[in-house]
Amino acid sequence: MGTSAYSYYAVKQKGARIAAFFNFCQNFMNNLVDFHDSDARFLNTVLDWVRWGSSQFSEAGLYFGHGTQTSWDEALYLVCWCIDQPWDAFDKIQHAALTATEKEKIYRLYMRRIGERVPAPYLTGVAWFAGLPYKVTPDVLVPRSPIAELILNSFEPWLDNPPHTILDLCTGSACIGITCAHQFGQASVDVSDISEPALNVAHKNVEFHQVQDRVNIVHSDGFENLQGRSYDLIVSNPPYVDDDDFASMPKEYHAEPKLGLTSGADGLDFTRRLLKEAALFLNDGGLLVVEVGNSYVALEAAYPNVPFTWPDLEHGGHGVFILTKQQLQQYF
Repeated sequence: MGTSAYSYYAVKQKGARIAAFFNFCQNFMNNLVDFHDSDARFLNTVLDWVRWGSSQFSEAGLYFGHGTQTSWDEALYLVCWCIDQPWDAFDKIQHAALTATEKEKIYRLYMRRIGERVPAPYLTGVAWFAGLPYKVTPDVLVPRSPIAELILNSFEPWLDNPPHTILDLCTGSACIGITCAHQFGQASVDVSDISEPALNVAHKNVEFHQVQDRVNIVHSDGFENLQGRSYDLIVSNPPYVDDDDFASMPKEYHAEPKLGLTSGADGLDFTRRLLKEAALFLNDGGLLVVEVGNSYVALEAAYPNVPFTWPDLEHGGHGVFILTKQQLQQYF
């Protein structure tokens, strides 16, 4: 590239950055003007803002499924985050008056949630999984796997003994692997993912939870860089959304990394690989636990003779199967 071409490119890039910054400032100022001109300026208490936000979210037709299930809970989550208060403090603080700064902060966050249609945890940078907070960015899926319930129940009755070695495959934020490390205090845990940006988030969560001594981060496409390792327990929440489901998903899901969601026409491209290779990385008596969500129908149709165990989940969710090493060796 010649000097003049390079200079043109540099100027063009600088111009794009300036334009983006100008648009950001303009949107920011518009939000402030909108707030001072809107009925929201008459809202005073925590309850006022949660009620108003819930109504705004319902009217906008937002989708909830990334940590909350209703417009009320979504508004409550965002208000509590803005004023640095826990969710369960609502009864104590619902009639507390908010400052002007707090009101504007909440208003701007509400407008972003409505305008951008991104999951709320991407706006706050925090998501909760199995009762623990995790840092999140758009480089990872928002933690919500029903596998959390199985972890907190120590995978009973399917695990005969506490695992000493655990693999969290397709780890994303590392929420599953870190929660396993908390649940099984003597276990060594590997967390693995193909996405380097996701592993950067995982690294931050490992440090935040102070489990660096027991949680090891591995960059790997499936089992590719895990050769020579074996585990008592492999847990995976891999991509499993089929093409039709992905196309019909609400906008909030399209804000998440597609790499972590989709896996071919029937959603099972990665799961097929996993089933064929997992036994080689399991110790005798080892267990494989995998979430496949709605693709459980396609999985059972593809492998009608495999005795998948589908645990009943008390707290909701579906599509999580369990297989033993012996079953994997027999059927795959």
